[in-house]
Amino acid sequence: MILVTGATGNAGGAVMRAALAAGEPVRALVRDTRAALPEGARAVVGDLNEPETFAAALDGATGLFLLSGYRNIEQTLANARRAGVARVVLLSSSAAPGGDLTNAVARYHILSERAVRASGLPWTFLQPNSFMTNTFRWLPQLNSGVVRLPFADVPVAMIDPDDIAAVAITAFLEEGHEGKSYRLSGPQSLLPAEQVATVANALGRTVRFEAQTNDEARAEMSRSMPEEYVDAFFSFFLDGTVDESQVLPTVEEVTGRPPRTLAEWADLMARRE
Repeated sequence: MILVTGATGNAGGAVMRAALAAGEPVRALVRDTRAALPEGARAVVGDLNEPETFAAALDGATGLFLLSGYRNIEQTLANARRAGVARVVLLSSSAAPGGDLTNAVARYHILSERAVRASGLPWTFLQPNSFMTNTFRWLPQLNSGVVRLPFADVPVAMIDPDDIAAVAITAFLEEGHEGKSYRLSGPQSLLPAEQVATVANALGRTVRFEAQTNDEARAEMSRSMPEEYVDAFFSFFLDGTVDESQVLPTVEEVTGRPPRTLAEWADLMARRE
């Protein structure tokens, strides 16, 4: 049985579905009993920042899918060790390998990885590129016919969360993944304009891409996140401290199948509408 934290999020939800598809029982950590879960997933109400609220849910768990950046992660891991959890799969970030503790986003992933290493539990780290599901943020703009995005000259090999989940489940259910850090990417490196064109094509719409200036991007991002996080993303994509352009073979090496392209993902999302 796997306890999946962030079960209603893009990555956690994908891990939950992949585990159920593999016949693995799932406990899904949620904040609200009304959360929509697939058949077979058992809801566990708790707060990832407050480990005591879900400590009992670790009893009998063989695996823990854990998100980075939450308070008291050391206590969560101590609870997992006492409960006899056999493997932790941590969702980390492409920013973690650089080791830059001055970068606010990289820091919480790096410190989470350190806590897992220190816990004494067997572990696997997933360090993915930007998610394809981030394009859901474009929906209001897609409806307007113009999508304006920052960092127009920075290509990214975006990844489908289902491919992250496939690696996670392989790490849980197969031997040979203990102590491994997996950098994960999608199969194509695309500029923002190419990303927008791909999604628009899947939707059958005519959409124009416009590049935001750095000042415009900073102002928009500052309305939805702390300034230190805005600085972090500018460091990643403007200063180039993180390279998400490289297409990596890891998904296929671990799972035996290639990752989904953005066009394939967008076509799938369009059919689900």
